Amino acid sequence: MEAASSTIHASAALVGARALLVRGPSGSGKSSLVLAVLRAVPSVFPFARLVADDRAALAVVGGRLVVRPAPALEGLIEARGLGILRLPYERAAIVGCVVDLGVAEAERLPRQSERETVISGVPIARLAVAPGADPLALLRNFLDPAVFDTPKSP
Repeated sequence: MEAASSTIHASAALVGARALLVRGPSGSGKSSLVLAVLRAVPSVFPFARLVADDRAALAVVGGRLVVRPAPALEGLIEARGLGILRLPYERAAIVGCVVDLGVAEAERLPRQSERETVISGVPIARLAVAPGADPLALLRNFLDPAVFDTPKSP
């Protein structure tokens, strides 16, 4: 059963089999991180594709948090200084990780309880990124390959 959808100010990319939901204040680098993830294929990530930029629709489906692009922004992402780009995109993806950018109180050695968040009743892995930190480098170390790997070909 699907719950009602809510729209939040966030960006998202499918990375392997799960989506990365990027939250943060305006100007914190949400779109830039998603673009960096997309450019890191295949050297860092085996597969990545845009899901949403600026506004993301979230819904719980079968106990999982699903992210979709806002209809008016499907396939669009802002590249600061360049304008709006149109890219291939996924219509929906299951969220596997949340990255919160611009978190002033982000810990160097976060407790396990700080490495998880709950959205609409669904617990999700969380990476808090302090202002000025390199979110892509932190993300590379944070992601669990068992969760984010793409299925292997036979």
